[in-house]
Formats: sequence, structure tokens, C-alpha cells
Amino acid sequence: MNIAKLFRNGWVIVAMLFFVGMLNYLDRTVILTMRSSLTSSIPMTDAQFGLLTSVFLWVYGFLSPFAGFIADRFKRSHVIIGSLFVWSAVTWMTGHATTYNELLATRALMGISEAFYIPAALALIVDYHHKKGTQSLATGINLAGLIAGSSLGFIGGWLAESHSWNFVFKILGIIGVVYSVFLFLVLKDPDDDRVTDKKKEKPVFIESIKVLFRHKSFIFLLLTFGLMGVVAWMVVGWLPTYYMEKFNLSQKISGLYATTYLYLASIVGLVLGGLLSDRWGVVNPRGRVLIPIIGLSIAAPFVFFASQSEVLILVIIFFGVYGLTKYFFDTNTMPILSLIVDSRYRATGYGILNMLSTIVGGVGIYAAGWLRDAQVDLGVVYQLASIIILICVGFLFVIKRQIKK
Repeated sequence: MNIAKLFRNGWVIVAMLFFVGMLNYLDRTVILTMRSSLTSSIPMTDAQFGLLTSVFLWVYGFLSPFAGFIADRFKRSHVIIGSLFVWSAVTWMTGHATTYNELLATRALMGISEAFYIPAALALIVDYHHKKGTQSLATGINLAGLIAGSSLGFIGGWLAESHSWNFVFKILGIIGVVYSVFLFLVLKDPDDDRVTDKKKEKPVFIESIKVLFRHKSFIFLLLTFGLMGVVAWMVVGWLPTYYMEKFNLSQKISGLYATTYLYLASIVGLVLGGLLSDRWGVVNPRGRVLIPIIGLSIAAPFVFFASQSEVLILVIIFFGVYGLTKYFFDTNTMPILSLIVDSRYRATGYGILNMLSTIVGGVGIYAAGWLRDAQVDLGVVYQLASIIILICVGFLFVIKRQIKK
């Protein structure tokens, strides 16, 4: 078997990046399930705890358009490898923080390094799969790696209780550095038109931004992605605390319920949404928009039901349905973007989407912490989230009308 050819196979690329994505989200989310252990070691208010994630998101978001442009301008594989190496080193450094300011600084540094990964990774996957018509499924499987990382977030609370809060950061940092060396040896860009066509000029950052915003559909996709970022971080950022306080659960058990069950459903949603979209998209390109419309129309009422129920098992199921159907949108975001813009601007476009999503998501998670300090119940926050999802459904209908059959 030709080893070099094996590592240029589109599905092998997806498999390798699945693990990178898993590390990406595990590194950023473990902190959410170790709140009690962390605040006992380094005193902070709920708002300050929320700020640890918000600062990460704001830095990550502001850099995302430039990070996407770098992935359009240079080899995407190199951007991915460099990002993994740097954020893994920063993860290891986080484990050595002893004050709140040091912890805040490492979260900001992680935002810088992780910003370069997702736009480059999703664009690389579409580069390998767009001619095969399998881009939605491939994207969904890769994003499932992100969700797998989030679903393992309970490891943070578990290890914090059995060892110390910083132990997990040191271990994850070492794993990431070792894996980046492996990818340096095997991960390559495809020989696609973006690379080989000398007649196409390499994009310029400001011009790329102008080109993207000339598309009405891109603007509505940006609004949708941003609002769904608010919803996602409202849910994931405070769900462990919601379970702990509403049902009087331990940190370990609440972290398990808030991550593993929700994200297992989300992984199924990513794969199912990708499969349905690829099949429908062959017949009608609008299928890549209709699948998210259907998914979000189901997700919205179930988030509301979860905020109203007093039965633990029902709340878990309702948030599971949300996770399943909400990710019909995520698995199709890059494929929808590919229908709207030229291949030279895919990563830049996704970087802009990421920027708005993470910045407003950071505002959302911080605002939820502020509301908690003001004694506002988290159930009210989740009711607001269900309304935001319905607004996004309306934006997707506008995008659908702009795509030709």
C-alpha cells in the first residue's frame, strides 16, 4: 500500500482532523466542569468565572477572519499543524497558573492559537470532498470530533476532584504537542485548483472582506451563525451549573449530564444532518439549507420545554433533542458557504462567521453569569435561547431563496 497516497485520501484527512478537533474543544471546555475546584483554589466571582471563557472567545473571534485569510493565502495543512502545536503548549502552561490574572492570560493566548484551526480545517476538508459531493457528511464527521471533545469535558471535573484542577491541562498539552509532530509528517494539502491554477491571484485580505460582503446570503448566514453562537454558549457554558443547582447534583455528575448525553446526541445530529444534506443536495442545492431549517425548527421548542420541566430525565432528553437537531445547521454551514462564495474565500468567510459567533457568544455567556449574580434563574436564559433559534430559522429561509435550484 502506498502510504503517501493513503494520507491524501479525503476520509483519512477527516479521521486525522477528527482527533485534532476533539483536542481543540476538550482543551477549551474542561474548565467549565471544574468550577468548584477551580474557584476553591483561585477565588473568583461567577462573572469572573464566565469571563475566563468570554476572553477566550473574544480573542478567538477577533482573530478568526485574519486566521481564515491566512488559510486561504497559505497551505492549510501548515496552518492547522502550527495552531495545534501552539495551543497545546498554551494548554500545558495553563496547568501552571497560580493566580486569576495568569489564568486569564493563558485563556487569551489559547484564543489566539485556536483561532487558526477551524477555518483552515473545514476549508481543507471541503477542498478534498467538494468534487465528490460528500462535503456535508465529511464536515459533519469532522465537527463530531469537536463535539466528542466537548462530551469528554466531564474529565475536567472528575480529575479536578480526584487529583487537582490543573492536572488535566498538563496532560492534554503534552498529547497535543506530540500529535502535532505526527501531523507535520503526514498532513498535506490536495492538488486542487486553488493551489495549481496560476491564473488565479492569491487573495488580499481587505479585498476578500469586500467580496464576501457583496453577497446578501453571506450577510444572513453571518447573522444566523452569530445568533446560534449565543445560543450554543448559553447552553454549554452554564448547563453544568444548571443541573447542579436545580437538581442538587455533584460537580462530577452534573458535568457528565451536561456534556456526555448532550454531545452524543449532537454527534448523531452532525452525521445524520450531513447524510441527509448530501443526498438532498445532489438533487437540489437548496437541500443544504432546508435540512438546517428543519433541524432548528425542532430544536427551538425543545430548549423551551427543557427550561420548564422539573423532571431530570425529561430535561436531559429535551436538551438531547436540541443537540441532535441544532447540529443540522453546523454540519451544513461550510457547505452553504461554499455555495455562496468562491473557493479562494472559503476559510476567510468561515473566519468571519467564527468572529461574530464567538464574540457574541462570549457576551452571552458573560451576560448569563451577570444575570446569575443578579439572582435571575437560568431557565429564563434558556427560554430566551429558544426565541433566538426561531429568528435564525427566518434568516435561513432568506438564504434559501437566494440559492439557485
